[in-house]
Amino acid sequence: MQAAVVWWDLRDSDQTVESLRAFLRDEAVDRFATIPGLRLKFWISDRRSDRWGAVLLWESAEAAAVPLPARAAELIGFPPVQRAVFEVEATTEGVFDIAELAGRGLALEG
Repeated sequence: MQAAVVWWDLRDSDQTVESLRAFLRDEAVDRFATIPGLRLKFWISDRRSDRWGAVLLWESAEAAAVPLPARAAELIGFPPVQRAVFEVEATTEGVFDIAELAGRGLALEG
């Protein structure tokens, strides 16, 4: 398994955390739900520092190597300022009350 972390600095973009939430609702979440080999993707933001990003968990290095839709970079106006790929050493799930993880988050629950 591989994990990737991708960050944008939005200070030089016309996009904001709020406008990118609409992008998630309108297209990105559904599009990434159909990507082969993608086990989990969650989008993250830090409004205080104007950063936007994502964490992706892949079944294999081969799945992680397939080019992804570049719509976020297109909207933001430039590629991520940071992208790092890591080998996954172990995974686990804790004890939780909410069984369904898909469809959660600020962009989808508001």
